[in-house]
Amino acid sequence: MARVKGAMMTRKRRKKILKRAKGYFGAKSTHFRTANQAVMKSLKYAYIGRKAKKRDFRRLWITRISAQAKVCGMNYSRFMNGLKKAGIEMNRKMLAELAVSDKAAFAALAEKAKAAL
Repeated sequence: MARVKGAMMTRKRRKKILKRAKGYFGAKSTHFRTANQAVMKSLKYAYIGRKAKKRDFRRLWITRISAQAKVCGMNYSRFMNGLKKAGIEMNRKMLAELAVSDKAAFAALAEKAKAAL
């Protein structure tokens, strides 16, 4: 049986890493070993970032809702509790969008929340 040489697959694997490292500074974009280390670290950061993004947006939405709820004369927790008791099921993303773009609708929700408490 003929001997199998791995040059083609090795070159393919290295080209894939170097393509991902394009634009990196210095040897990190041209030398395979340093490029591989940089790509592995950047993939790790990307994975962590995808998880952190969800937390960051939730914090932003809560901050926006809280600020507008204060304008309507109640704090965030009482506002959310009032909405729950009033039977209004609306997610934080939509509530934050209302708080920013349609303050009158948000004020109406706040009144319903107050009435439910």
